Formats: sequence, structure tokens, C-alpha cells
Amino acid sequence: MDAMILYQQSTPLVFTETNIPEINDEQVLVKVEACGLCRTDLHIIDGELKNPKLPLIPGHQIVGKVVKTGKNVRNLNMSDRVGIPWLGHTDGSCKFCLKGLENLCDNPIFTGYTMDGGFAEYTAGYSDFCFKLPQNKDAKSLAPLLCAG
Repeated sequence: MDAMILYQQSTPLVFTETNIPEINDEQVLVKVEACGLCRTDLHIIDGELKNPKLPLIPGHQIVGKVVKTGKNVRNLNMSDRVGIPWLGHTDGSCKFCLKGLENLCDNPIFTGYTMDGGFAEYTAGYSDFCFKLPQNKDAKSLAPLLCAG
């Protein structure tokens, strides 16, 4: 698949052919329709947010179609249109997660920062952190909403 990859912070992204992501039992593989560009992406690329996964495929305003599901995925189906936001996964066991405050998780995974994002043809997302989206709306119009709130 084609992807824009950050190999080192404060350097340009590189258009690269790479492997389609493998998914685990809790993830879905998504064919990306659109991915917005957020100022946070630029902070990561420019080196203002430290210690990203490298190499990294940035992007966390992702809209696409589910093309494969992990064996434990029950909330999403093939061809569902989904959005993948910044908060990609949490540990589910810290004091914040146990109170329903996942946004404050002690051990979060962030899409396009600590896991690959949507500047690619395909991406993986944890199904519990993907949002079902309407099929009849424009993907480019939906993408920025994945960063709202």
C-alpha cells in the first residue's frame, strides 16, 4: 500500500510503499477514504510532541470502510463505514478507565502518534474506539469531526 511515513521528526514525510497493516483480534482493518490534517499532526512531524512511534504513519481524523475484522470484534461488520479518532485505545484498567474517564488513561495509545494513523491506503483501529459513520455523507466532510471534542 502507499503511505506517507515520518521516519524522523523535523523532516518531511516520505511517500512510501509499505505493507498493509496486520490486525489483532480486537482490531479492524480499514480502507481509508479520507484523513484530515490536524495541527497535532504538524506538532508531531515538527518534533514539538516528543517520542512518537517511528517510523510513523500520521493522521487521526480517519474515515473509511471496514475490510477485515479481528476474531473478537462484535460491534463492527465488514463494509461498515467508521471513523478512527486520536484516542486509539486505553488500558481499561487504570483508575481513570475504571471510572469511565478513558480520555485520562494512564497508558493510552494515540492514533497517528503511538500507533500508525490514516495517511495511507489502509489502517488498523481498535474496534471499541472506532465510531460508526453514516454511509451517505462525504468522507472529507466527516474526517475533521473525528478530532472534535
